[in-house]
Amino acid sequence: MAKAALKVGIMPREQYVQRTLAIARGEYVPRAGEPKIWFESIKSLAEVLSEQNRQLLALIELHRPQSLYELEQLSGRKAPNLSRTLKTLEAHGLVELRKEHRRVIPRARATRFQVELNLSSDNGAAC
Repeated sequence: MAKAALKVGIMPREQYVQRTLAIARGEYVPRAGEPKIWFESIKSLAEVLSEQNRQLLALIELHRPQSLYELEQLSGRKAPNLSRTLKTLEAHGLVELRKEHRRVIPRARATRFQVELNLSSDNGAAC
């Protein structure tokens, strides 16, 4: 069974900060189904979800490697590049890196995405 698409949003940084502060003050309550992961531009989303990174996420999902070394072998990517990419994906909430018995086990949080673009000036998600 396929995982549900992960909803990601695009919102300018200043607006995201205002939204976060409004949530913290109790002035805004995020609606169910709003993105939990936000990018500040379409460009930043495209960089993080590049073709190469989407292929890496699919590889992780398909093969479920039990270590970074195993993923390195599967992907053909060198350890420093792979590690940097995984840390970026983890920082954006797209990959989980679990530490078990001195190994790091990568897990894709999603391989399908739904993008929500906020064009309004309110603190919430897009219309």
